[in-house]
Amino acid sequence: MYMSSKQQTFTRKGHNTVNSEKDWWRGAVIYQIYPRSFQDSNGDGIGDLPGIISRLPYVASLGVDAIWLSPFFTSPMLDFGYDVSDYCDVDPMFGTLADFDRLVVEAHRLGLKVMIDLVLSHTSDQHPWFVESRQSRDNPKQDWFVWADAVDCVEGADLNDPQQVPNNWLSIFGGSAWQWDETRQQYYLHNFLSSQPDLNFHNTAVQDALLDVARFWMRRQVDGFRLDTINFYFHDQKLRDNPILPSEQRNSTIAPEVNPYNHQEHLYDKNQPENIAFLRRFRAAMDEFENVAAVGEVGDAQRGMQIMTQYTAGDDLIQMCYAFDFLSPQTLDAQRIAAVINLFQQHSSDSWSCWAYSNHDVIRHPSRWQLDCSGQKLMTSLLLSLQGSVCLYQGEELGLNEGVVGFDQLQDPYGKEFWPKFKGRDGCRTPMVWSDTAVNAGFSEMQPWLPVDTQQQLKAVSVQDVDSTSSLASYREMLGFRKSFPALIKGELVNLKVSAAILSFERVIDQQRIFCAFNLSDKEQSLAIDDFGPDVPWAEGWQTLQGLGYQYSSSEARLQLPAWQAFYAIQGNSDGH
Repeated sequence: MYMSSKQQTFTRKGHNTVNSEKDWWRGAVIYQIYPRSFQDSNGDGIGDLPGIISRLPYVASLGVDAIWLSPFFTSPMLDFGYDVSDYCDVDPMFGTLADFDRLVVEAHRLGLKVMIDLVLSHTSDQHPWFVESRQSRDNPKQDWFVWADAVDCVEGADLNDPQQVPNNWLSIFGGSAWQWDETRQQYYLHNFLSSQPDLNFHNTAVQDALLDVARFWMRRQVDGFRLDTINFYFHDQKLRDNPILPSEQRNSTIAPEVNPYNHQEHLYDKNQPENIAFLRRFRAAMDEFENVAAVGEVGDAQRGMQIMTQYTAGDDLIQMCYAFDFLSPQTLDAQRIAAVINLFQQHSSDSWSCWAYSNHDVIRHPSRWQLDCSGQKLMTSLLLSLQGSVCLYQGEELGLNEGVVGFDQLQDPYGKEFWPKFKGRDGCRTPMVWSDTAVNAGFSEMQPWLPVDTQQQLKAVSVQDVDSTSSLASYREMLGFRKSFPALIKGELVNLKVSAAILSFERVIDQQRIFCAFNLSDKEQSLAIDDFGPDVPWAEGWQTLQGLGYQYSSSEARLQLPAWQAFYAIQGNSDGH
């Protein structure tokens, strides 16, 4: 066996290496909290802001840098908060504005940034703006939403006939994207539920109002925003039909086989060039405050990566975006991951990515990719080693599989529409499991809004917190490992290589250079010296990094990695300076 003459065991730093900086977001790890399902404090079976406050010490103990709160605004909750009826208040089921202010204070005390989910592309049909807009064609807000006449608005026409709607645009939640309104005798656009009308961003007054919403929350000391459906803001003013996609090109993160939405190329209902100018306005508004950042959700199966890099290029747009490449059902083998990274780098010169495996809209990744414990650990190490920022979803650190929710317990309108071929998003939204013995896993003393999954409860925080071999311990170790090396936080990713099932690359910043290799398979794999030339990352001049429990063996010519194992080595100053 040939081993480096030096081995380095990482030490976890006690201070936060990114939170105090202007570009704290660059390389930050953001923990997503779905408020309905995190912690109930008042016994109504629904999570709330005081419940989140009580659990913030746990979140801080993970070693993450920020939290992202899914919507908690006033809403009729037909899409569970993504249908906003008041952007500047807290829905009573979640608490009050005073509770939100307390949450921000406590998060900041613990060293956590606070990002909130802004749903700007559409409102609820109960929002006062839409209530006014639908009253007539000549009121002050008559064009704040997207209205259009029927194709053939003659007396006696069947307005539910697909031939009558303004064009062929479809709703993600099923059916036409157009809904007839009797009062205005016009259709309005909705990319999601018919109760979620789309705002008309071509109207600068709408833009001004939404920028004022962002300022309202920045005055309450939020540190950033997650911008829902950021590429849906503008529509084609000519209302041109979308082309139909050939079957082999139909792709989606959610229910690609059953949703007709995936049968179109969405050239005109989203991704419009006017969006760039609005994002510049949004960035300028953020820059009125100190150290505020945003991450945009890019929902597009065909051009997501290209749009993602466009929206984050330079210092006058959004700081970071994420697409759905790692949130899709497709297995992430070495070749696919390399292709995604190469595609991002191909389109990017100064853009910044944000990567995620799971969130509130997709099947939890251990179930989606059928990963065992070793596979989950390896994939986490890979995620936290990529160049970019990272979003972790609540319960991901526990290695939770998708929760089981029967049809009679289903809440998600998307799941109800496409059941049983697609079972909706409730399985990833089941309550957080805090205790293996407490009623409802410690989430609530009353019946929760979604059932607690009994198999998830076996992986509760109370069980894993005292187990040094648990998934929770592994996440804490890897987050500490990442935070110990500036190259892993903000360094450039170079020398990307694929050798069979092994993905390898280097992260480089200043005088620090870290080599990372991952065996993404259930069989032993090896790297040969021929892949690297004379500077072999496991030979003299490199220090192997210990502390994550991965196994490997090496000789002067070859590095052997058992199934689902990783290898790290460092060259240069270990502190990055």
